[in-house]
Amino acid sequence: MEHYLDNSATTVVSAAAAQAACRVMTENYGNPSSLHFRGVLAERELNSAKKAVAAQLGASAEEIFFTSGGTEANNLALFGAAYAGRRRGKGIVVSAVEHSSIAEAAKRLDEEGFSVTFVPPREDGVIHAGDVAAAVDGDTLLVSVMTVNNETGAVMPVADIFEAARLKNSAVLCHTDAVQAFGKLQLRARRLDADLISVSGHKVHAPKGVGALYVKKGVRLVPRQYGGEQQNRLRPGTEPLPLIAALGAACNEFSVKENYDKISELCEYARQQLLQIEGVEINSPENALPYVLNFSAGRVRSETMLHFLEDREIYVSSGSACAKGKPSHVLAAMGLSRDRADSAIRASFSKFSVKEDVDALCKGVADGLKTLAHR
Repeated sequence: MEHYLDNSATTVVSAAAAQAACRVMTENYGNPSSLHFRGVLAERELNSAKKAVAAQLGASAEEIFFTSGGTEANNLALFGAAYAGRRRGKGIVVSAVEHSSIAEAAKRLDEEGFSVTFVPPREDGVIHAGDVAAAVDGDTLLVSVMTVNNETGAVMPVADIFEAARLKNSAVLCHTDAVQAFGKLQLRARRLDADLISVSGHKVHAPKGVGALYVKKGVRLVPRQYGGEQQNRLRPGTEPLPLIAALGAACNEFSVKENYDKISELCEYARQQLLQIEGVEINSPENALPYVLNFSAGRVRSETMLHFLEDREIYVSSGSACAKGKPSHVLAAMGLSRDRADSAIRASFSKFSVKEDVDALCKGVADGLKTLAHR
């Protein structure tokens, strides 16, 4: 029996999302920009999906712009805000534990003449509001801090961070990468005081290839691409309506509190079972989103343990899938030892995860430590 515990990398597409995509591809296949009847039907489909995403962010449909995923949404937010505000300032403040689509974009902006400050986490892996505020000054135009860390599940006090940043500079724009939080926490753009929010479809049981960026009304971004009137010219190009409809369907299935309570119990059970295995240490902080559990497996390197578990049809990861096995900059920023970071495993849950998956993982890790540590 397969035990899939790599849901922070991607999730299985739900039946409703798959059916929505298939229906649009085969029945409602018009171009939303066409002026005829088929185009009108397609536009309704597009607007329905916008409303579904917006509802999950406490936003209006007009504030939602579809992208190809979280990476594009993050790039559009950072580059778009930086280029639009460069006359106002050159300072950009981001956390040191961001996804690579933020970190690499920030480094590129630094090379282009912007002044980027990376704020490290405390030992618990959390970015503190005071540390971000200390990096903000009158020249700062953008602050970007993720809502939930993709490797450890650390929940960042984003609302407090943005409030502290704006006390230092009221004109600063605030962006959060909410890819790992979307559908798992109750997110409200106004409550977060966010100007820009990135989300992704394939983390919430929609297909790969679709995401969205919330852009607060009145916020100006410079587009990253050109060549069409779609989406107010911010993200032109014919919309991938089957994927967008699937994302809308996935959003309509969200049951945030019910799933959170279930996953909390499952994650706590996993913590307790793993801690009974000699040599295992938990890396996720106590306040971590329960959908993500990062732990170190003794003296066995992550890649070796991953393949041992894979042979038993237990699927986990060693960190961000986008890093493809490179050393974790997140665990390094937290101050973990090289040996502990090199043996780190990330188990990540979805609403479809069950106790049997955790039991298989714990038995696999225990067997792996007995077998591999002596080779």
